[in-house]
Amino acid sequence: MDDDAIRFLLKRLARADRSGGTVVERAAILAEGADFEAVMAWIVAHGGTPEATVQKPSRSGLHGSRVHDSGGSEPRAPSRFVLPPGALS
Repeated sequence: MDDDAIRFLLKRLARADRSGGTVVERAAILAEGADFEAVMAWIVAHGGTPEATVQKPSRSGLHGSRVHDSGGSEPRAPSRFVLPPGALS
């Protein structure tokens, strides 16, 4: 994919972020069927960063230690990417 095609795709999929930039869902990029690796490289090259994930506090109690509640110990791929203001201009 060329630069203009990726920019057009991201403009269509992005929404405003409270930081003044834009946020794009990873799932939306995958659902488009576009060249995912090229789009990810473009995002990183234009100052995009994975959205910070908030850790859920561990729950106590009878079922507080369930592995599937916390998502396990494996790192997850970021679900959103934040682009700085003007990156899609």
